[in-house]
Amino acid sequence: MSNKICKGCGVVLQSSDAAAIGYTPKMEADYCQRCFRIRHYDDVVISMKQGIDSDAVLQKINAMDALVVWVVDLFDFESNLLPGINRHLLGKDILMVATKRDLLPATLGNEKLSQFLLRRLKEEGILVQGIVVCGDLAAHARREDNKASVDEVCAAIAHYRKGRDVVVMGMANAGKSTLLNAICDGVDLTTSRHPGTTLDFNSIAMEGYQLYDTPGLTRMDSLLTHVDDGLLKTVIPLKPLKARGYQLKGNQTLSLGGLVRLDLIGCEQVSCVAYFSERLPLHRSKQEKADVLWAQHYDEILTPVIGEREHMKKFSYGHVQEHKLDVVIHGLGWFCIRGDVASVDVYVAQQGNVTFRKAMI
Repeated sequence: MSNKICKGCGVVLQSSDAAAIGYTPKMEADYCQRCFRIRHYDDVVISMKQGIDSDAVLQKINAMDALVVWVVDLFDFESNLLPGINRHLLGKDILMVATKRDLLPATLGNEKLSQFLLRRLKEEGILVQGIVVCGDLAAHARREDNKASVDEVCAAIAHYRKGRDVVVMGMANAGKSTLLNAICDGVDLTTSRHPGTTLDFNSIAMEGYQLYDTPGLTRMDSLLTHVDDGLLKTVIPLKPLKARGYQLKGNQTLSLGGLVRLDLIGCEQVSCVAYFSERLPLHRSKQEKADVLWAQHYDEILTPVIGEREHMKKFSYGHVQEHKLDVVIHGLGWFCIRGDVASVDVYVAQQGNVTFRKAMI
């Protein structure tokens, strides 16, 4: 039995079962057929976005004597958080690397962003040794184009490693493999927008230590985990966000395709700014007409969708007045609300989750 590893996703190569992971028709190949088709055709022949055992990945990391580099997607920050990470990784030194900085508006200063990160980590009871914010889009990261960010990550690893190996972890689609391609010479890990691209631990020989890429962890309350693979290029932004703003009065509804319904009740001089992929359509309507709109046009005008409209889940927030509020839809983006709102109701697919937080921007 071969022990040859796919250089793209880390899985053991095999040539006996074309329907199983690791298949290659030529055992001399460096990449499995799945990686080949992802890399050249953006075609996922076997979707693994719900097939990774996150607990098993964390247990394996916990058993290693290594610095943990925790890669976090700033745009999808709430879905990338791992509550209880210090409990899962007892005694481990954790370095947070926040990627996809330039998806966020340039008006968001680094000091305000750092304050936001520190506040959210404190609120979640998460302890890290250090934080590095990558000032470039990890999806396009190359050493020669993004030298400042790459050098900063490398310097932080050198500072916190203390003679140990390094293991890179994070949620699916956070940009782990892409970042490693940027910081490691001669490495070409498979990267894509599809969660579950990396399938096993992938060891990279560095100068004096081993660097490990790992499968992306899965949060089942992120809508990215449940959306059809063909829609990922629609819901995941690949260039800086264009904020879409609305001035609202009275009872108003904003519909993000058929994925999200946001009801704002009793608006008094309210502004609502939407930070989502520009490919996702937004519809504004009076709240009293929203039930009819959703009943008659779900999966027609209101598209794309996940699941049945009748099974959508409701989240509510009380009076908004004293500070800007982010309504975060896990996996998709967020609405930022400013002004006096009597109440906020948001509806998402049954599998999804919503976080209400003090505004990032």
